[in-house]
Amino acid sequence: MAISHILICRTDNIGDVILTLPLTAYIKQRFPGVKISFLCRAYAASVVRYCSTVDAVIEMESLADPAAYFAESDIDVILFAQLDKRLAAAAHKARIPVRIGNAYRTWFNWWHCNRPVHFTRGGSDSHEAQLNFKYLRPLGIDYIPELAAIPAMYHFKIPHDPVLDQMLRPYRFNLIIHPKSNGHGREWPSDYFVQLAKSLGKQQGLHVWVTGSAAEGRWLADNAPELLQLPNVSNVCGKFTLAELACFINAADGLIASGTGPLHMSAAFGQRTIGLFPGARSMHPGRWGALGIRARSLCQPVVDCNGCKTKHALTCDCMRNISPDLVEKNVLEWVGQKRTVDDQIDIK
Repeated sequence: MAISHILICRTDNIGDVILTLPLTAYIKQRFPGVKISFLCRAYAASVVRYCSTVDAVIEMESLADPAAYFAESDIDVILFAQLDKRLAAAAHKARIPVRIGNAYRTWFNWWHCNRPVHFTRGGSDSHEAQLNFKYLRPLGIDYIPELAAIPAMYHFKIPHDPVLDQMLRPYRFNLIIHPKSNGHGREWPSDYFVQLAKSLGKQQGLHVWVTGSAAEGRWLADNAPELLQLPNVSNVCGKFTLAELACFINAADGLIASGTGPLHMSAAFGQRTIGLFPGARSMHPGRWGALGIRARSLCQPVVDCNGCKTKHALTCDCMRNISPDLVEKNVLEWVGQKRTVDDQIDIK
């Protein structure tokens, strides 16, 4: 069939959304001229709109009647990159010609998706960004990219925000740390962030910005007050919308976080990025690592880590095994790189 309009549905967290976006660039390459729409939650929509390989963004909350919306659209193919019974049923009712979904142990995708795929995520050794390419098999595409190829598939155009640029301008190197993960990943111990920030305070012109939600800021104020009181640290938790956070990340000089949405945003934007990961099979960097032209993932697994075996553990021995000294060494490498570039600019 001739394909003119593909809708990709991914209505979960921003990190998962970011790791789905390489599909859009590859689809554009394979089907020149195709329109790609992306359906996601309203909070993630602002960042998806910065992706130039997405032609239209639909906010899930705006669809009072998804079946009616689908029926009135010109969508040829709908791809459910995440399980969603309501949307799958609506696409079936609207008779979207090609409906792709993962039917592995999922009865409603067997019923509602006429082009099912079958694969498991949790037990896979592949990265989440690679697994998403399996949804393209019903379109005749049997291609899984190497991890090294994925950064080039991100096409973001992040605008400059003069107010945010002004905040960063006084400092020679602006480092963002995102200590919390909203429960989506193992976290580096907060006292390690304190040690790192203290040590980096010796670097002239290096400033540390702490990002997170307002609730995460309150948690840090209660559990890591020393971090927020350091003279080289500014607390901006809860100060930005997601769109503003994207601009802030893009304008800064580097970001450190565990496996959470801002980590994947930073990596995808091409920012200097360090991801901190445990060794557990379902959370290790081979599955969720930061993918970007200047991204790297640090993991120091501990054999028989008890925290890795606990589903909702805040941190674990694997994360404690990533020393502040190791992270600082990577940051100082960044600082040296930027200093070299700045010196070259000054000479010119």
